[in-house]
Amino acid sequence: MKKLLCGLLGLAFLASCSSKKNFHQQNRQIEKSANKQTSGNYTNYTVASYIERFKTIAVKEMNQYGIPASITLAQAILESGTGKSDLAKYANNHFGIKCTSDWKGKGYYKDDDQKDDCFRVYKNPEESFRDHSEFLKRKRYAFLFELDKNDYKGWAVGLKQAGYATNPRYPELLISLIERYGLDRYDRPEGKYEKIQREDKVLADINKNIPNEAKKDRPKDVAPIIAGDNYIVQQGDTLYNISKRFGLTVDELKALNDMTGNTIKIGQALKVKK
Repeated sequence: MKKLLCGLLGLAFLASCSSKKNFHQQNRQIEKSANKQTSGNYTNYTVASYIERFKTIAVKEMNQYGIPASITLAQAILESGTGKSDLAKYANNHFGIKCTSDWKGKGYYKDDDQKDDCFRVYKNPEESFRDHSEFLKRKRYAFLFELDKNDYKGWAVGLKQAGYATNPRYPELLISLIERYGLDRYDRPEGKYEKIQREDKVLADINKNIPNEAKKDRPKDVAPIIAGDNYIVQQGDTLYNISKRFGLTVDELKALNDMTGNTIKIGQALKVKK
């Protein structure tokens, strides 16, 4: 029995080493490809030049979806380190969006919430900005699209409430960037009729996405972790997708776990059986 246990541990260690080697190899390939495309000359953005480079894209996304351009720019500046992060340089990922089970593209691996988290790789920054808009078209963010498209303070607070970031100062950081660099000058109000049209389109898309969200929001290639009657919360989980996965309503899930709020943490055990 002891020999068998040692053998299993040895296999697990080898598998872990092999997996880590594959991650590093994939990263090297992505970095090599990026270096070839740029000849190793990456733009050393200042905040001003970064805004100038991406403001038109942010405005385009705002006009299509209603996300304030100031919010998109502030998130990109914050998440990408003004375009200087490895994710931005090599993976064209300016929002730190991770791979989920529906992601069909390449992955770039780095430590974040977990060891060797998988982040999405894009062909260009424009793809990253578009995917950011698409990523927000989930039920937990739906209430944000009912805000005016120049309500950057409402969006900043709402993104934190919806679980986009774990940093309690996230709204404050976004608002500070917006006001320091005058990013709200790119925001535009909309008329009542325009707002209704835009809301109807985006909310219709969100409703279509809802049946697949339990799968989409889960990390790529990760199986549900069950411990007895409990489910172990993973990166990307929300009360909504967990409840749907186990045939419960959000209220039932909260009642089972004596919860009054909607906050959950990675690694938390939630009772999922009545």
